[in-house]
Amino acid sequence: MASDSLDVKMAETTSGSSETKGVSEKDGAFISDQDVEQGGKYESDGMAEGVTNEVETAKDLVTKIIHVNDDPNMTVVTFRVVFLGIGLSVFGSVLQEIFYFKPQTIFVSLIFLTVWAYILGDLMAVFIPTEINWKIGGLHITDGGILRYLNPGPFNSKEHAAITIMSSAASQSALATEALAAQYLFYGGYPSKAAGIFIVLTSQLIGFGVAGLLREVIVHPTNMIWPMTIPVSSLLETIHQDRRETKRKMRVWYAVFLAIFVWEIFPEYIFTTLIGVSIFCLADQHNLFFTNFFGGATGNEGLGVLNISFDWNYIAPFFNPLWYPLQSTVNTMIGIIGCYALFIGLYYGNIWEAKSLPFLSQDMFNLSASTSTSFSVYNQSLILNDDFEIDHKKLDAEGLPYLTATYVAYLITTNMGMTATFVYMLLWNWDDLKAAWSWASPAKLRKLFSAQGLYFWQNQETPEERLQRKENDPELDPHYKLMLRNKYVEVPLWWWTLVIVICWAVGLGCLYALKSTLPWWGFLLATVFTFIFTLFFGAQYGMTGFGFNLQPIFQMLAGYMFPGRPLANFYFTCFTYNATSQAQLLAKDLRLAQYSHLPPRITFVLQIIGCLVGALMNWVMMETIVSAQTPALESIQGTSIWSGQNIQIFNTMAISWSIAPKMFSIGARYEWVTIVFLLGFIVPIPAYIMYKVTGNKIWGYLNPSIILWFMGNLYVGINSGFTTFFIIAFAFQWYIRKYYPQFFVKWNYLISAALDGGTQIMVFILTFAVAGGSGTAHPFPYWAGNPDLSKHNTDYCMVNPGNQ
Repeated sequence: MASDSLDVKMAETTSGSSETKGVSEKDGAFISDQDVEQGGKYESDGMAEGVTNEVETAKDLVTKIIHVNDDPNMTVVTFRVVFLGIGLSVFGSVLQEIFYFKPQTIFVSLIFLTVWAYILGDLMAVFIPTEINWKIGGLHITDGGILRYLNPGPFNSKEHAAITIMSSAASQSALATEALAAQYLFYGGYPSKAAGIFIVLTSQLIGFGVAGLLREVIVHPTNMIWPMTIPVSSLLETIHQDRRETKRKMRVWYAVFLAIFVWEIFPEYIFTTLIGVSIFCLADQHNLFFTNFFGGATGNEGLGVLNISFDWNYIAPFFNPLWYPLQSTVNTMIGIIGCYALFIGLYYGNIWEAKSLPFLSQDMFNLSASTSTSFSVYNQSLILNDDFEIDHKKLDAEGLPYLTATYVAYLITTNMGMTATFVYMLLWNWDDLKAAWSWASPAKLRKLFSAQGLYFWQNQETPEERLQRKENDPELDPHYKLMLRNKYVEVPLWWWTLVIVICWAVGLGCLYALKSTLPWWGFLLATVFTFIFTLFFGAQYGMTGFGFNLQPIFQMLAGYMFPGRPLANFYFTCFTYNATSQAQLLAKDLRLAQYSHLPPRITFVLQIIGCLVGALMNWVMMETIVSAQTPALESIQGTSIWSGQNIQIFNTMAISWSIAPKMFSIGARYEWVTIVFLLGFIVPIPAYIMYKVTGNKIWGYLNPSIILWFMGNLYVGINSGFTTFFIIAFAFQWYIRKYYPQFFVKWNYLISAALDGGTQIMVFILTFAVAGGSGTAHPFPYWAGNPDLSKHNTDYCMVNPGNQ
C-alpha cells in the first residue's frame, strides 16, 4: 500500500459542541486505519473551515489525538475482561479461519471487535446486579461479594482495551493451518494431530516473543506510532468520556448494523445474483470473452469489469471504502485498470500458452505435448518420492508444470512492487524512515558492544536512575513515559526469551513428527530471519503503517535453500512469514496497550491467552472445514461459499519454488518472475525525477507499490465488488468529506464499523446454519436469483467449461 509522508496533517472542527475535541471525535475514527496505514499524509479535504490546530509531527499525533492522561488505580482485570476477552477471541479466530476458506479472503475488523466489546461489556455492567438484598418471609438475604466480582461497576476504558487486545491477538488465521491443510489435501494428510496443534501454537507465539524482545526499538519510541492503532485508541477514549452522547451514537450504530445484518441474508443465501450484476453478461450469456472480462461474481470467473455488487461482503473484503483514503483509492483504481489491460493482453496474446489454460486459476497444469490445446491439473504426486521430495528423474519424465498467465502476472507485479516500495519509501519518506535505523548509529553500536552493553543482563542502574534516563530520552513516547512515572512494572526480558525457547524446542519436535523435511538448521535460520525482518520491516511498519507482503520472498528463499522439498518450503514460510506477521501484529497491540496505559505484565498475559485461544480455534476450524469441504477446496473454481484458492496458491508456489532453477531462474520459462525484482528498483525513479524537475508533488501521489500490487490483484477469487467500491469510496472520502465535513467526522467511521459488523455476524451465522460449516449444508432452492452453478455463473455469464 502507500506511503506519502508521515507528516500527518489533520484539523479539528469548531462546531461549538462538547463532542468536538481536537481530532479525537466521539466516533473514534477521525483518522482511519488505512489513512496512515498507507503511510500517508492525511489532509482533511473540505475541513478548512474552523481549523484551529494542525497535527504535524509524530509527537503531535500521539498527544493531541490521544490524551496523555492516566488513572493508574483503574481496575483492569475483571470477570468481564476474562469472559468477554475469551469469548471474542473464540469468535474472532473462528470467523477469521472461516473467511480464509472463502472465495474472497476477508479480515475481521478490529474496530468491529472494539465496538462489540463495548456493547457486551456495557450490557454486563447494566444487567448483572452488584448486590442481592432479598426479603423472603422472615429471611433476609444479602450478598455483594460474588456479584461485585462479576460486576465491579461501570465498564471502564482499560477493561475495554484489555478485551480488544486479547481478541485482536486471537483474530488471525495462522499460516500453519494453511500448511496443514495443504498437507491434508495434497500430501495424504499429516501424521500427527497433536503435532499439528502445537505447530500452530508455536508458530504464533514465536512471533509474540520476538515482538517483545524488540519492543524497545519498534514499540516504545515516539516515531513508532503504529498508525492503524490511532482510530481504535481514539474510539476507546471517546466512548468512555461523554456516555450520554455515546449512547446516542450507538443507536445509529445499531440501526445500520441491523439493516445490513438483515440485508446480507439475500446476497449471501437467498438472492445470490446480487453478489455481482453484469448488464453485459445478461445481454449475452454465450460469450466467453464477456465471462473473462465482465464476469466476476463466481470464484475464478473473470475480472468483473463494471460488475455492480450489492453484497458488502465482497464490496469491502480488505478495505472498507468509507475509511480507505482517497489517495489510496486513486492508486488502487489505476492498478485495477492496469490489471484489466495486463491480464487480457497476456491471455489473448497467448503468452506462456495462456489460451490453452484456464483464464484464472492458481493450480499447476500439464499441457498436451502434441497439440498444446488441452490441459489437465498437474499431478504432483507423480514427481514426488515417498518422503514428498522432488524426484528429478520423475520430473523429467512428467515435464515441468505450467502456470496460468494471470497467476504469473500476479507474481511479477507483486515482486516488482516489493522492490519498488523500498526505493519509493527512500525517495519520498527518507526523513520519516531514518529514525527507524537510529539504533544502528555508530554511537549506539559502540555503546552496545562496550563492556556495559555486553553485560546487558546485569542490573546496572537503580529504578530511579532508569526512570530518569528514560524521562530524558527525547525519542520515547510520552505515553510510555507517563506509564513509567506511574510506576507500571515492565515485563522482564527473560519472560519473552522463555516463550521463544519453549516454542522453539516444541516446534522443532513437531516439525520432525510431521515429517516436514525442514532440517533443524533451517528452523534455526527461520528464527534468525524472523528477528531480522521484524526489526527492519517492523520498524518501517510502525513508523509509516506500510506493511510488506513478505511471503513471496520467504518462499523463494526456501526454494533455493531447500531445493526439491515442498513441505520444507511450507514450514519454513510458516516460521518466517507467519512469525514475522504475528510479531508485527502483536507489536501493534503493544502500542495500543501503551496508548491505553495498560500495565505491561497484564498485557503480556492477555496476548498470551489470545494467541493460545486463537491458534487452537484456528486448528479446530481448519480440521472441520477441510474434512467437510474437500471437493470444493480441491476444485479450480470452488463454490460461491467455499474455496481452496489460498491453499492451492501456497502449494503451487511450494512446488514451483522447489524446482526454481527450472521454473524461475534466468533462462527458465518464467524467468521474469525473478528478473522484475531488479526492475522494481527502477520503477519509482522517473516520477521522482519529474518531481525534481517540475516541483509538483502530484508525482509523489502516484504510488507504484499500490499500483503494481493491484495490477495483479484480480488473479483469484470473486472480483465483482470493485466498481461499487470505487463509487462508495469517492462518495464518502471525497464528496461527503469535502462538502459535509461535520457529518463525515461524526458518523463516517461509526457507520463503517456497523456495516462491517452486521455483515460479518451474518456471514458467521450462515456459515454454520446453511453453508455446511457444521458439516451439513442446506442450500436455498434454485431460482432465477439463485442459479445452479453447474449450469450458470452467479451473474449469468457463460460458464467456462475449463473451470469445472
